[in-house]
Amino acid sequence: MRILKVNILFIFSILSMNSLSMRFVGRLLLITVFYFFSIPAFSQDTVLNKYGLWVINSVDVYKKTIEPDPAKNMISINKKIPDIILDLKYASADNFMKESLYPSIHTTYLRLAALNALDNVQQELKAKKLCIKIWDAYRPYSVTEKMWEPVKDDRFAADPKFGSGHNRGIAVDLTITDLSTGKELDMGTGFDSFSDTAHHDFKYLPETILQNRTMLRTLMEKYGFKALETEWWHYYLPDTKKYELLDLSFEELNKM
Repeated sequence: MRILKVNILFIFSILSMNSLSMRFVGRLLLITVFYFFSIPAFSQDTVLNKYGLWVINSVDVYKKTIEPDPAKNMISINKKIPDIILDLKYASADNFMKESLYPSIHTTYLRLAALNALDNVQQELKAKKLCIKIWDAYRPYSVTEKMWEPVKDDRFAADPKFGSGHNRGIAVDLTITDLSTGKELDMGTGFDSFSDTAHHDFKYLPETILQNRTMLRTLMEKYGFKALETEWWHYYLPDTKKYELLDLSFEELNKM
């Protein structure tokens, strides 16, 4: 308020000394008021964490960021693709951490832009009597911090100094399932295999496995995803900085 008072007094002192037009003074006053009210609010919404990253943990702030771009909405995968298969590894102890990192959830989330692209992949697979199986999609930033501690190797886990595509809602870990048998296609390793065998450029595998990986990659890239070279199951949208890092809980997302 002190800044506002000083600026107003300054404006009227100029007016009395130099007879400036009221139109000019009005504009200057509007700029001053806008600065006073908008800058503190913006600063409050963009507090940086210890790594210098802006991580959104408020639903209200998240809603402000999606207003100009509906494609940034976080949407339940089941809502958009109801016939997709979910096997959410971090909602159970069946993962490399050997503990449940998520609550007991029955859906997960992606930004609408990523979900639309994934739906296109699903439709092509269904025509071949195949189906996407998702192991992970949106991941709260605080979970990424927890997962980094036992690994600390950015080939296999996201460094919280940079955040993850999962935290931005634009990355997905997935495989392909045969609808006639209910079995996953053989990709050479399971999920979260911290080995060279999981790399896309690892070629010492049976031809069937290489073909399965190629089919998945070809379809994902056809619809705009990019592959993580060290994990055959991980794909993400480019232009990652367009999407803010999120630390919203699944409960909060479910209420929206």
